[in-house]
Amino acid sequence: MRRRTFIHMVGGPATASMIAPLPTRAQRPTVPAIGLLGGTAPFPELVAPFVEGLAEGGFSDGRDVVIHYRWANDHAERLPALAAELLRMPVAIIVTIGGTSPARAAKAATTTVPVLFEVGRNPVMLGLVPSLNRPGSNATGVYMLTGELNTKRLELLHEMVPRAATIAVLINPTSSAAQADENAVREAAAIAGVQSLFVRAGTQREIEAAFELVAAKRIGALVVSANTFFNSHRELLVALATRHALPAIFEWREFTASGGLMSYGTHRAAAYRQLGAYAAQVLKGAKPADLPVIQPTRYELVINLKTAKALALKVPQSLLLRADEVIE
Repeated sequence: MRRRTFIHMVGGPATASMIAPLPTRAQRPTVPAIGLLGGTAPFPELVAPFVEGLAEGGFSDGRDVVIHYRWANDHAERLPALAAELLRMPVAIIVTIGGTSPARAAKAATTTVPVLFEVGRNPVMLGLVPSLNRPGSNATGVYMLTGELNTKRLELLHEMVPRAATIAVLINPTSSAAQADENAVREAAAIAGVQSLFVRAGTQREIEAAFELVAAKRIGALVVSANTFFNSHRELLVALATRHALPAIFEWREFTASGGLMSYGTHRAAAYRQLGAYAAQVLKGAKPADLPVIQPTRYELVINLKTAKALALKVPQSLLLRADEVIE
């Protein structure tokens, strides 16, 4: 073969085909991306209903939308960098779970990208939105009312263990709502006619020390207040309550399913499904400013009869009739 012919074959149509666009190949339309920012460790029981709500709105994960996950693992100082990383990807929405810190980090990171939050405290008081009905900015979401239910938990525990003259309350002192929680629960205890002892823990070692203190003082029962740090140490809290034979009430069903005595809180699966539905609406063009903050209407009381039996507790019929689930 002549050299000129060889150059023509390499530099002609073959090269052109490698340079020219290939319209018949995968010029797939880019799917929108959601950044999910979590303040704690991964919680599959929260992600699953969110994805279900998203799918019900017409967006299947991996087909119509892609979700990028970033978890701070209880290191709140990492949240601003994780939020910035998601925005650089970029993402069409940031969804935050795990309380106030990730919501604030996402809201501070952008004024244009929609932010859908899940928080346990009033988002107006947290400065996330000016109004629950008309958020008026790039943020909206679900207000879980977790802190407000601490007083109800004390009432339910008192009903379960009426002989307990004093009820201990575990509070995370690093929470911005710690003092408000303490004031509200103290007032509820006084109304119920029981003494209250507040123990504080913001680390795993402090949790263990708090249980040692409660056991040493022979306190009859314990309320574990609503807090994302406590949620991420669920197995430890249940194990310590079991070890010290301490009747305790927790925030979420997962505590009771793991062996805790009882729990009372918002029906989380329903709330996260609604959050997924909101994400679908935003992907279709809805503005967070026009989507009212969701306030759950479903709450669940869960009782573990096996644990009650191990603690030699007779569960009042009044509680059994009101329980949404009884684990046997």
